[in-house]
Amino acid sequence: MENKRIKLSDISPVMLEVLEAGGEVTLTITGTSMLPLLVAGRDTVTLKKPDGKLKKCDLPLYRRREGAFVLHRVVRTTADGYVMCGDNQFLLEAPIYDDQILGVVTRIKRKGISFEVTNRKYALYCRIWTALLGVRYPLRRLRFYASRRIHGNR
Repeated sequence: MENKRIKLSDISPVMLEVLEAGGEVTLTITGTSMLPLLVAGRDTVTLKKPDGKLKKCDLPLYRRREGAFVLHRVVRTTADGYVMCGDNQFLLEAPIYDDQILGVVTRIKRKGISFEVTNRKYALYCRIWTALLGVRYPLRRLRFYASRRIHGNR
């Protein structure tokens, strides 16, 4: 059986209905913003409707005001919303408001292994990765320049 790609915007009404009814929705990851944790086409996330306010390190699916669906991590909470950033990014996106949050990840299937977001190793990863937010850009530049020197492209 062949897997077909369906746009999230095409199924969002049904997905939102399921989440609002207390159900869960499992989605295959697309894009690169959540590397190294989540790889497009390989990994899946299971979402549910949030029980209340999100916390730092939560991984919500939200909709930008222009309509794009995004799965990024909460790196900071504010009085009126959230500051988000993908694990493979360093630019912050804010403010994101509660009315933009569609669901929050409760389970991740990575490399065929499924685990809850309450898993201790995952929680440690989240704390370390958000703590490294301020050094992601310099590390990326350093890796880029080191790669160029190793491969002779100066």
